[in-house]
Amino acid sequence: MPAPGNPPTPETPVRIRVLLTIKGLGPGGAERLLSDLVASGDRGEFDYEVAYILDSEDALVADVQATGSSVHRLGATKNWDLRWMAAYRRLLRAGNFDIVHFHLPYSAALGRLVIASLGRGNRPITLYTEHSLWNKAAVLVKILNRSTVSSDQALVAVSGAAYDALPRSLQANAQVVVHGVNLSLSQAMVEQRQEIRHQVRTELGLGPGELLAVTVANLRSEKGYDVLLEAARLVIGRDLPIRLAAAGQGSMETELSEIHKRLGLGERFQFLGHRGDALRLMTAADVFVLASHQEGLPVALMEAASVGATIIATAVGGVPQVVTDGVNGLIVPPGDPVALADALERVCVDPDLRDRLSRQAMADSARFDIARASGEIEDIYRRLVGRTP
Repeated sequence: MPAPGNPPTPETPVRIRVLLTIKGLGPGGAERLLSDLVASGDRGEFDYEVAYILDSEDALVADVQATGSSVHRLGATKNWDLRWMAAYRRLLRAGNFDIVHFHLPYSAALGRLVIASLGRGNRPITLYTEHSLWNKAAVLVKILNRSTVSSDQALVAVSGAAYDALPRSLQANAQVVVHGVNLSLSQAMVEQRQEIRHQVRTELGLGPGELLAVTVANLRSEKGYDVLLEAARLVIGRDLPIRLAAAGQGSMETELSEIHKRLGLGERFQFLGHRGDALRLMTAADVFVLASHQEGLPVALMEAASVGATIIATAVGGVPQVVTDGVNGLIVPPGDPVALADALERVCVDPDLRDRLSRQAMADSARFDIARASGEIEDIYRRLVGRTP
C-alpha cells in the first residue's frame, strides 16, 4: 500500500511487441543497422524479436541474440524457396506482435502477403524501411513491393536520396530517419588507434612508408569493384606508396579474383573476405575508399567518418549528403577509375590534406548516432499504436 499522502505508483505499461523482419542477417549494411537498432532499443517499453528468411545469411544472429532478443530462422535456402512464408505465418499467429517492421524490399513484398492472409483482427501494424534506392530493386520485387506497400502504416527512408527515389505518391507518407553507428564504440577504437594500426599493418605486411587504403563492401556489382581494381592498377603504375585491402564477401568473389590476377595487383590489393572487425580495419587505415555505382546511405561510410578515416567516395545515393568534396572527404564520379586514382594520389602525396579531411569527417560524424535514430524509430512505433511519444 502506498504511504499516506503519496499517489499510487502508475502501473507499468505493457511493452510494445515488435517483430523486425529482414531477408538475411549477413554482414551487409541494412542488416548491421537492424542489429544496432535492436541493441539500442528501449527494453522497458519495447519487446524486440527478429525474423530472417535466408538460412545461410546468419553472421549477425549471435549479435542480435546477445541483446536478449529472440531470433527466428525462417529456413529459406534461396530466394525462390517460398516455404519460409508458411513458417512466418505460424510465427505471426503465435507471436501476438503489435508491429511488424520490414527491412529490404524482398521481405516486405512477400511478408505483407503473409500478413494479409491472417484474419483482420489478427493483423499487426506494419511499416517498412527503405535502405537503398527504390528504383534500383529487381523488377519483379519492385512491382510486388509497390503493389503491397499501401497496407503499411508508415514508411521510413534512411537518407534524403532514398526518399527522393521513392515513387512520388509514397513520399507524402514517408519520413527520413538518418541512421547511424555506435559512436561510443568508434571512440574506443580511436583511443586505441596506434596499437590497432600497428597490429593491422603487421598483419597485412605493410612497410613503414606505405599507406593503407581500405574498402568495406560486399562483393556485388553495385559496389564498383570493377572501378576500384582498375584504379588500383593505375595507382600502382604511378609507383605510389599505397596498398589496398577489401573486406567483404559475395557472389562476385571468383570473378573479381580473376580480374585481380589479370591486372597483376598481387599483394598490393588484398581481398580479406568477411571481417567481423571491419571497424578496426577502418581505424587502422589511412584512407577509406568506396567506389560504388549505387548506394542508399552506406553504414561503412558512417563508420569510416566516425573513426576519422580520410574518405574517398563516389557521388551516388546518400553519399554526397555525408561527404562534402574537399571539406570532410573527396568525391569522385561513379564509374571513373582515372578520377578515383587521381583522388588516391592526392591524399597519398599530401599528408596535410589527409589530416584535415580526417579531422573534419570525425567531427561531422556526431550526427550519425544510432541511439538517436533508435529513439526516432521508437517514436514512430508509439504513434502507430496510439501511445504518446
